[in-house]
Amino acid sequence: MPEQRRLIIISGLSGAGKTIALNTLEDIGLYCIDNLPVSLLTDLTNQIADGTIKATTEIAIGIDARSPTRDIKTLPDIINNLKKKDLNVDLVFVEANDDVLTRRFSETRRKHPLSNRNVSLASAIKKERQIMQTLCEHADIRIDTSHTLMHDLRDIVRKRVANRPLSSMSIQFVSFGYKHGIPRDADYVFDVRCLPNPYWEKSLRNLSGKDKDVIHFLTKQEGVAQMIADIRNFMDTWVPLFEAENRSYLCVAVGCTGGRHRSVYIVEKLSEYFHKKKKHVITIHRDI
Repeated sequence: MPEQRRLIIISGLSGAGKTIALNTLEDIGLYCIDNLPVSLLTDLTNQIADGTIKATTEIAIGIDARSPTRDIKTLPDIINNLKKKDLNVDLVFVEANDDVLTRRFSETRRKHPLSNRNVSLASAIKKERQIMQTLCEHADIRIDTSHTLMHDLRDIVRKRVANRPLSSMSIQFVSFGYKHGIPRDADYVFDVRCLPNPYWEKSLRNLSGKDKDVIHFLTKQEGVAQMIADIRNFMDTWVPLFEAENRSYLCVAVGCTGGRHRSVYIVEKLSEYFHKKKKHVITIHRDI
């Protein structure tokens, strides 16, 4: 039986980390092509399938706003057609908020691909976001790098994209602090700020939800175990339905005020539970 081929399409906003994501996949052995015109995608996959182009069974391509807008809008339909040809396709969208993108371009003094003498950086970022909106909406996985160091992005791509078994759904649990913003790529967001906060215990303030003293504090607090059980039961009910729809990724975010104590502890407990259920689990603590 021939090995199933996999195509990973890395798309996103300039400055958000698309190139780093693609380079990460290339470093671990995928056949990678950057800035491929959308109009050539079907021809490329056909030539790989018939052996004209010799490559591995895992391919990654980069597509950005330099492709014609009309072609970008057709990409979701092209992907659906490719899936009918027994090709496992993942569309990954890498993004960041406007302030972060502006800062990155200013710090590196790089020119935005859509900017020129008559188009400012801010206008170029806005225009690109509009052009790429279709891909953002249809993405199987969205990676928000607004709060992510670029070297950490490599680890995220390896865990969330490259290492996902083709036959299973990847569940990512993210802890975060509301004061730093809600993760843009979350499918579900659970607010646990109603629970007792270890921050107000001076001896626990500089620790995290992974430290034993914080764990001991939270296990003693009313409502914590019930919150974990409620989120777990919710997911036990609905995850199988996502899997039945061949969903590849699910991102579940748990937030507290600062993202250091309550959310971290609860994400650790949820990750442990679903790992024991043989799910492909990824755990990220964004703000510690």
